[in-house]
Amino acid sequence: MTKRKQYSKEFKLDAIRLVPDQGYTRSRAASSLGINANMLRRWIQEQQSDNGHAFRGNGNLTPTKRKS
Repeated sequence: MTKRKQYSKEFKLDAIRLVPDQGYTRSRAASSLGINANMLRRWIQEQQSDNGHAFRGNGNLTPTKRKS
């Protein structure tokens, strides 16, 4: 059984920035990085929905969840 590849927060954020900053399409950006376009789409959605707190790692809560 193979282990899933892990990507750093910096890699994900750099990958996401290729679309608006460099004018890449999602599929072109994903292809140039060697990742699946659906994975990049999921990262973009996560970044947009978490108000800048995406990719915090396992066990790290968002500031709003720490308060409750």
